[in-house]
Amino acid sequence: MSVVNKIVTRRTQLSASARKIADWVIANTETAASLTSQELAHATDASQSSIVKFTQKIGFKGYSEFKFALTEELGRKQAIQTTPLHSDILADDPFAVISQKLVKAKTDAMFQTTNALSLDTCAEAIRLLDGANRVQVVGIGGSALTAKEFSFKLLKLGITALTEQDSHVQIAIARTLTPQDVQIVISFSGERKEILAAAETAKEQGAKIIALTSPRKSRLRNIADLSFATIADESQHRSSSIASRTAQNVITDLLFIALVQQRDESARKLIDDISSDIRQISS
Repeated sequence: MSVVNKIVTRRTQLSASARKIADWVIANTETAASLTSQELAHATDASQSSIVKFTQKIGFKGYSEFKFALTEELGRKQAIQTTPLHSDILADDPFAVISQKLVKAKTDAMFQTTNALSLDTCAEAIRLLDGANRVQVVGIGGSALTAKEFSFKLLKLGITALTEQDSHVQIAIARTLTPQDVQIVISFSGERKEILAAAETAKEQGAKIIALTSPRKSRLRNIADLSFATIADESQHRSSSIASRTAQNVITDLLFIALVQQRDESARKLIDDISSDIRQISS
């Protein structure tokens, strides 16, 4: 997981002063990589100890490790920019090169997304979905395909799942949700007004909101109770939507598999309990 993605993913867990440092580093990544802890403290109007605590909060032992990782990350990005093989598929690319670029874009999205996973977030999402009366899955455009597929998987598990592509119908369904329901919102940008309208409506009804979105700050992240970071390189426009859907599918597949395991365990426990009751009655 990149340094910048670590900062964005953990930003909501930081104090106000640490968020100020985080926002400055994100906006001035190259400059930050060249500064000492004292210089960064001066640039962000913070104390040197606050800088060290900030780096520890985002997963580093101290400032030296943070700076090394940031410098290494910038070096990798520069190397990628100078290599001819990247995720931007060009009109005159031969088929073999297209296949390599496509695999690279999808693989990068899967690795980065799974590396950014929070186990606590996963556990809470599974708990909410397993106990929900109904689950509304919302997505527009390419994200609607992921939403539709995930809703089918939830239905296989016996979970009442609702999904519609029409934004007006999505909002209408959101109005019927209750505090015992869950809404899953899939949007890479987290800024589509139709998506936000559905999420805000569900929030007003007391439903829990689970967002699958990019690690960047967005209004959807502010609305959601839980957020999963779906990481894909959206700067390369020709394969970006494919990569972002791959990242989304990784999360939905993981949640589905975890729910299957949980429900199998519940089923086995129920069978064991019934068997125990029968043995007691027989005796």
